[in-house]
Amino acid sequence: MLITEVALRDAHQSLLATRMRTEDMLPIAERMDKAGYWSVEMWGGATFDSCIRFLNEDPWERVRQLRQRMPNTRFQMLLRGQNLLGYRHYADDVVYRFVELAASAGIDVFRIFDALNDVRNLETAIKAVKKEGKHVEGTISYTTSPVHNVKMFVDLAVELERMGSDTICIKDMAGLLAPEAAYELISEIKNKVKAPLHLHSHCTSGFGNMTYLRAIQAGVDILDCATSSLSQGTAHPPTETIVAMLKGTERDTGMDLENLIEIGKYFGEVRKKYKKFESSFTGVDVDILKSQIPGGMISNLESQLKQQKAYDKLDEVMHEIPRVREDLGYPPLVTPTSQIVGIQAVLNVVTRERYKVIANETREIIRGRYGKLPGEVNEELKKRVLKGEQPITCRPADVLEPEMDKLKARFPDMSDEDIMVYALFPQVAPKYFENRGKAAPEFADEDAPVQPHQPPPMPATYHISVNGKTYNVVVENGYVKGHPIVKVPAPDSANGGAAVNGYSDC
Repeated sequence: MLITEVALRDAHQSLLATRMRTEDMLPIAERMDKAGYWSVEMWGGATFDSCIRFLNEDPWERVRQLRQRMPNTRFQMLLRGQNLLGYRHYADDVVYRFVELAASAGIDVFRIFDALNDVRNLETAIKAVKKEGKHVEGTISYTTSPVHNVKMFVDLAVELERMGSDTICIKDMAGLLAPEAAYELISEIKNKVKAPLHLHSHCTSGFGNMTYLRAIQAGVDILDCATSSLSQGTAHPPTETIVAMLKGTERDTGMDLENLIEIGKYFGEVRKKYKKFESSFTGVDVDILKSQIPGGMISNLESQLKQQKAYDKLDEVMHEIPRVREDLGYPPLVTPTSQIVGIQAVLNVVTRERYKVIANETREIIRGRYGKLPGEVNEELKKRVLKGEQPITCRPADVLEPEMDKLKARFPDMSDEDIMVYALFPQVAPKYFENRGKAAPEFADEDAPVQPHQPPPMPATYHISVNGKTYNVVVENGYVKGHPIVKVPAPDSANGGAAVNGYSDC
């Protein structure tokens, strides 16, 4: 059995709001380099965003600094296909250049997924990684719904292998994969594909450890695990436990448990430094099987509703989320679709009328801008959005014009790495360039109160009638201003997608 350690990316993204700084990764890097992991996931997902938005760190430098101390370890990143690390689709030339820069910085394994499992959104990223001679891990975004089944996921695995995937990952971002379902799915995929199979799951629902055991029995090749001090809750099964469980069996990892224990102790001390960013969720939430919202999004939504004295709306929002998901054709809930569904659910609740306000991203997903939805969209909602127009049926990126030459012409003195920062996060980049290398303000006082995740500004005014009275509701900086007042995740209009920072769950 092979192990991927996720402490440097998804574990702290799930538990500590993606706030772990590079300075807290470097001291343990040499010990991790000797641990014998198949790979270490240390980049991608929300880490790039967090570096520039909150930490004043150069995300490219993080890769290079860790590479200096971990020369023998595969570095793995999570890439959102045509979305890269942002929240909209980018032109093909941006995708190629991003992958080239990431590979040059030190990334070896690119785990590439699409929130809708639309393989057209994976094509360019896979070709770009192949061009750089790096490892492609084609990914299945796992979910459950009336329109998803084992055959659909097996067929997707076969297609991912055909497209050039070196390994295939089942990405269970919300901990929905039950033990017996895992055994059946992995067994069926192993019967159809030759590529090694990698499983990624979370412990949110309580399934995690049991699911991993059945996955092992079904023949899974690689497991994502988190060092024990950054495991469980909304994070992942613990590395040391899995290694100890397999010791002496035919699936023995061969890893040194004592060394792993020392790594766990180190991160246990590091975690204390980030206490103010921790989610209050530390146990099991079986309701996740209904809402399917990844744990990080639940905890952030809960926190922000509390801060706005609107916590009483949480149950309504959680009940509304699966209804919106059904209306939108049952998309898997992972960035950016989880944000799109979450935004619309909150708007439906706070305006007290479903779809009285339709978020721009809801309109765009119905128009086909994100790709092909798994199921049928609610017919009435579709008519309201399309108004007789036909949705996009081609690959969404085919309607995008090349971007890199325009960006280089606009910023002739800027490095391509910095241009890429701007391309992905145009609203955040100027402040980041100004403050890069400075101490992050939110760490100036370790006892300071927790600062909520702030999405970029996107003022938008809606005229809403409630009980015969008309209100101007302004969505700005993530807040709905008007009646009622409650914080909601606001989309990043400059990025053309749902940038709910702190709500990113992949």
